[in-house]
Amino acid sequence: MEEKTKNHHTNKHIRNSKSRTPLLHKPPPFHHAHTNPLLFPSSPHHSLNLLSTGIHSSYYYYYCFYSQFHNTLPPLPFHPPPPPLLPLPPPDQRFFNSMSKPLSLSPVVERKQKKQVSEHKANSLNIKAGGSTEAALVVAKRPDSGGQDGSVIYLLANHFLVKVDPSQKIYHYNVDISPHPSKEVARMIKQKLVETAGDSFSGSVPAFDGRQNIYSPVEFQEDRLEFFVNLPIQSCNALKKSGGDLREKQPQKKVDKLFRVSMRLVSKFDGKKQRKEGETWDPLPQEYIHALDVILRENPTEKCTSIGRSFYSTSMGGSKEIGGGAVGLRGFFQSLRQTQQGLALNIDLSIAAFHESIGVIAYLQKRLEFLKDLSRNKGRELSLEERREVEKALKNIRVFVCHRETVQRYRVFGLTEEITESLLFQDRDGKQLRVMSYFKDHYGYEIQFKNLPCLQISRTRPCYLPMELCMICEGQKFLGKLSDDQTAKIMKMGCQRPNERKDTIDKVMAGPVGPSSGDQTREFNLEVSRDMTLLKGRVLQPPKLKLERPRSLVESRAFKGTRWALMSIGGSSDQKSTIPKFINELTQKCEHLGVFLSKNTMSTTFFEPSNILNNISLLELKLKEIQRAASNNLQLIICVMERKHKGYGDLKRIAETRIGVVTQCCLYPNITKLNSQFVSNLALKINAKIGGTMTELYNSIPSHIPRLFRLDEPVIFMGADVTHPHPFDDCSPSVAAVVGSINWPEANRYVSRMRSQTHRQEIIQDLDVMVKELLEDFQKALKKLPSRIIFFRDGVSETQFKKVLQEELQSIKTACSKFQGYNPTITFAVVQKRHHTRLFRCDSVCHENIPPGTVVDTVIAHPKEFDFYLCSHLGVKGTSRPTHYHILWDENEFTSDELQRLVYNLCYTFVRCTKPVSIVPPAYYAHLAAYRGRLYIERSSETNGGSINPSYVSRVGPPKTIPLPKLSDNVKNLMFYC
Repeated sequence: MEEKTKNHHTNKHIRNSKSRTPLLHKPPPFHHAHTNPLLFPSSPHHSLNLLSTGIHSSYYYYYCFYSQFHNTLPPLPFHPPPPPLLPLPPPDQRFFNSMSKPLSLSPVVERKQKKQVSEHKANSLNIKAGGSTEAALVVAKRPDSGGQDGSVIYLLANHFLVKVDPSQKIYHYNVDISPHPSKEVARMIKQKLVETAGDSFSGSVPAFDGRQNIYSPVEFQEDRLEFFVNLPIQSCNALKKSGGDLREKQPQKKVDKLFRVSMRLVSKFDGKKQRKEGETWDPLPQEYIHALDVILRENPTEKCTSIGRSFYSTSMGGSKEIGGGAVGLRGFFQSLRQTQQGLALNIDLSIAAFHESIGVIAYLQKRLEFLKDLSRNKGRELSLEERREVEKALKNIRVFVCHRETVQRYRVFGLTEEITESLLFQDRDGKQLRVMSYFKDHYGYEIQFKNLPCLQISRTRPCYLPMELCMICEGQKFLGKLSDDQTAKIMKMGCQRPNERKDTIDKVMAGPVGPSSGDQTREFNLEVSRDMTLLKGRVLQPPKLKLERPRSLVESRAFKGTRWALMSIGGSSDQKSTIPKFINELTQKCEHLGVFLSKNTMSTTFFEPSNILNNISLLELKLKEIQRAASNNLQLIICVMERKHKGYGDLKRIAETRIGVVTQCCLYPNITKLNSQFVSNLALKINAKIGGTMTELYNSIPSHIPRLFRLDEPVIFMGADVTHPHPFDDCSPSVAAVVGSINWPEANRYVSRMRSQTHRQEIIQDLDVMVKELLEDFQKALKKLPSRIIFFRDGVSETQFKKVLQEELQSIKTACSKFQGYNPTITFAVVQKRHHTRLFRCDSVCHENIPPGTVVDTVIAHPKEFDFYLCSHLGVKGTSRPTHYHILWDENEFTSDELQRLVYNLCYTFVRCTKPVSIVPPAYYAHLAAYRGRLYIERSSETNGGSINPSYVSRVGPPKTIPLPKLSDNVKNLMFYC
């Protein structure tokens, strides 16, 4: 639930000696432009019926206050939404002034002698399979002072040291503004209060989060304050009264609006915290860090559009159209973190797609191909399928009307069932009015697109807006799925070489929109460095690889080969003529790599039209026919497709759940080029799917960590991930996947288990069942259970660490308890790729990425817990992003060097390539498996329940979970998801 916005704006007040609340004298009259409430009231006088229209209590208060001083009544819109976002500031040349300060070396934590810390071992004794207490679960502490292996490399990290005075008091005030404004308007209210009522704030400039919290470096004169603020707000009048076409958005007038602001002191605190006995690190109180975060975000929030923890502005390089009604905008990410060097600001480049702020009709023409000619064909109607696409494109987008002056904006919930020409609504007298007639009579505007539906802007009531009278509000992040072309353009905007990215970040810190350029740092006695953190990293030695002929999952295949077929879907006659050459190149490459795929084992080639992917039953019949043609002994189908198609998901689901055969898809444009690298990658993927292994460490894993690992004591590596539906999908379940290795000491073959679970539930619900099944598979393959479990969990944010540790570690323990007398040691590590820490070289090749094997576990790492950054891959484009590994539980008692070496070596065993990958393979495989499960769910919901419009579905609890289809026995133990 969103917090209420808090702001303070006031006229001058006189203190009452008997009350701590400032009183406001009767304010001078102000002019409020009268606006008609949408379509419903046939006359302005009907707005007298206050209580019957269900107006919020805040608006009722505003009504009563307004009526004391005015002869006219205020406008009474239903549930007034906030006004459009304010326009972005114009480019400021000062933003790009280069820095001249030399880099300085940040304080580096002194290295102490290595000594094992057994706190995690003591904690592990408190957990039993039958149950655990939250107090017993303490996140693993760093076992030593950091790793020592590898050659030293000097690096710069995009962390900027923040010096604070722990004795500086911060006063926290709760703010309530009525009627409830948008965050942008709330900040305008706060700014006006600072200018007009500075005495009440004791002359300070407080920091405001735009919602409910204000932080001040000094105590206000009163613990409770109340103000009334009269604020002029921009409106838009973009329609000619004569009834012509819509013009470009032109802010022309300002509408005065009255707000009531109340503030009260909630708490006062400083940065001091009593250190507990035995603690070597003194953490700052969490509320103090949160307050500092708000303070440091004040300046960029006032000058940029804020989305989450990122800020976007045209002053950072302008916007770029990426097609489909979307624009790409540059910005920067900002987060305050506690590190070994102290508090530090993490600043990074950020790129995001936004909805283009244009008319809804123009937006649809850009976004939907079938509506491109809408302007020339105003009388066309939408088919049922087209209606669904239009509703999907507009759902949840905020719009504002431009046929009248207004500060309101509305969220689109859906489309009307009837077209605009046939649409009726009921006024407050119960009289039925035609929408067309209403706009003709009241605004002199004749609706042009009569056969299009109207926008439905209320979930429960009939509230209609014609599309042609609406515009997309500015500053809305594009939350839908970007097309391949849009994604490529966005990635190109953010693809900067390391030296370019570093320069951009430095300019943010030195520019006017940076966190240290406002008044707040001076007000709160903060000092923010404008130099990146200089530190020492280490480059680990890569392991030697053994590239030999792969071993098949089923030994008999090594002699018989893989039975396979080729299916062509669509394609021109010229494209189809390249099939024989493609088969020849692929089988030769497979033979060279030792993959068991040859012409002799090919069943036949089937040519099918593209529309087979639109017909699920026909597609299933064809796949069964291909299987029968191979005497029901088919292991692989290679599908060559004319283009990408949504039926790809149906093909995968039918083949893997009903037919029992793995598939490998590719596109005609790629096979006609026959690039050698493409064919090699295809051969590696095919090999992995049919059960072969390609990459193996020359020296086995036990030889790298002899203190812990032995050949006769097998270890299982597990990975887990959860994928969630896209932001506007409030019905589909989430999908969890867990993978586990089934060979030792190679540890390069994995089996998977997938489950659907409650919508947007991050904790894996059936983890104990899936882990138990993976342990059974391991036991079946090696005739014994693993003595150690190394578990890598992907997709968990720092705020979820303790909850994930509490519940998922217990699930793993529960799974182990199902085997009599089985109690392996467990290491539970979180893998984070979606963070914003970047490392830059500071030597003569600063334009290049950091080398593979670069590891950092000091200075910018956690002050006390066991974590490290590892860049295991070679970044070819853009700037490399190191992966962050945070160990939450460690009963195996790894040293820093041992765990870092293990993770880096595992990154060389990924089956789809012979080079190291960016994240540890178990987590990578879990992500791929979860995505495959998501594909099953999406296609099932579209084909079975796609006709249901979620806009009109109301429910009390979360939607019912759709179970995943059961995998075929022939497929479930293969790496079909690769």
